Amino acid sequence: MAIDRVVVNASPLIALMGIGQEGLLPGLFKEVIVPAGVMGEIALGIDKDPNATRLPQLQWVCQVSVKDVPQSILAWDLGRGESEVLAHAKAVEDCTAVLDDRAARHCARAVGVRVLGTGKILVLAKQRGLIPSVKAQIEHLTAAEFRLSDALIQKLLAEAGEGG
Repeated sequence: MAIDRVVVNASPLIALMGIGQEGLLPGLFKEVIVPAGVMGEIALGIDKDPNATRLPQLQWVCQVSVKDVPQSILAWDLGRGESEVLAHAKAVEDCTAVLDDRAARHCARAVGVRVLGTGKILVLAKQRGLIPSVKAQIEHLTAAEFRLSDALIQKLLAEAGEGG
């Protein structure tokens, strides 16, 4: 199933910007949505990650305001960004959430929202010929202190045909 529309949380955006691969998102998806809550979270962290200053300049980002977060999502007590990502993905037909937070991913499954993580974005990018190697990008991510378990790394490399 092709994914055309994604709503992205702060962590994947920051991770991809940190390794200079934020352009993968518009290369993979027709619409890349970022809720105002996520934009706000990233703006608050600019002093920790100067890459975040580039976010408002990305022409392909479609910023949205999320007015109502369903109680089924609020009950998970997630951050504002994760809650808005999930609320938007649930409210909009054929929209996939891009987030890495474990609790948010569990919530997504519970409320019926499809999810991709940063690692899967890299696998899709290799499958579509946008990057030559998932392993090289994972190495950049880990060098930038983005945490991925060894088991997840092996799974992603296998999906990308780089296992073994």
